[in-house]
Amino acid sequence: MNEAQIDLAHTVALGLIDDEDHHAIHTIIDTEDPTLCTEFLRELRGTREALAVLGSSTPAPPPPSLRTRLLTAILAEEPPVAS
Repeated sequence: MNEAQIDLAHTVALGLIDDEDHHAIHTIIDTEDPTLCTEFLRELRGTREALAVLGSSTPAPPPPSLRTRLLTAILAEEPPVAS
């Protein structure tokens, strides 16, 4: 499976497919290469499982020092120069 097909599996798992994606999905699913179809479905299933775990996790509060570190980093940046 190539990177575009992996990206497509992730897009499907996120529910963000469009008409062009539908065509690409059918091309993979209807292929005569059973390995490609199996790999695509495995990637799709794995991504959905990872999203389910992520969605059910309890967020941890950020460390108290994070706000100070972020503000310090922002203030240290040079302001954008108008062109």
